[in-house]
Amino acid sequence: MTDIFFTLSKVFWTIAQPDHFLLLMLALGLLLWKRFLGVLLVWLSVLMLVIISFFPVGNYLLRPLESQFMPATLPDSIAGIIVLGGGEDAELSAIHGSPQFNSAAERLMVVPQLLKQYPDAKVIFTGGSGSLLRPEYRGGDVASQWLERQNLRERLIVERDSRNTFQNAIYTKELIEQYAENQDKWLLVTSAFHMPRSMGVFRNAGINIIAYPVDFRTGEDRIRPDLTWNMHDFKTATREWIGLFVYYLTDKTTELLPTPRSE
Repeated sequence: MTDIFFTLSKVFWTIAQPDHFLLLMLALGLLLWKRFLGVLLVWLSVLMLVIISFFPVGNYLLRPLESQFMPATLPDSIAGIIVLGGGEDAELSAIHGSPQFNSAAERLMVVPQLLKQYPDAKVIFTGGSGSLLRPEYRGGDVASQWLERQNLRERLIVERDSRNTFQNAIYTKELIEQYAENQDKWLLVTSAFHMPRSMGVFRNAGINIIAYPVDFRTGEDRIRPDLTWNMHDFKTATREWIGLFVYYLTDKTTELLPTPRSE
């Protein structure tokens, strides 16, 4: 059932991601150009592209997500560290024979620092393949290779079968039940914009966690004539908001927009 959900989500996102959706609007509008609907679709798509080209629309959508869980005061002891995959480029890593990363690389880069602070802590890295067409390339393999180069491989537990955030939580829960030696809280490391959905899913799985957000994306709200960068942020925000709604509607989390708790 989880594989069906993964497949449907990938097909849906291929169509719904803003750049593809605007292209479809434009193409449909040109096909129907002699009708009012066609003219409307063309001008709407052009107007939206102009707005995204000059204004940081993604900032406005990402800021409520990134501000939900700010960096917390860390406790003296923890059970371990959970790192969500997504910062590694598994396909490029396999092609070039060395770890390659994307803009979310801080998810892994922060691990050595945390392990110095917690010398007895283990790390659970959870991340397989998020690709529908190339599932053989897995983030867990990249994480294992990179942390081995930092001489930290012996403190790493790799989960390389999960394909989305829901599976991250389910498979991590199984590893915690197998390896956890105490009942302290776990640090959950992921991108700040992804933290609300991650916290909701991991809480729902019954894991005792503290948010440790990294990889902040929001900057100044100013005119920024850069379609590529603005569209990238807008796509990231759109995907995350859709993910929050879908996870809530499918009972993968009990909170539409999870917030910090006092415990």
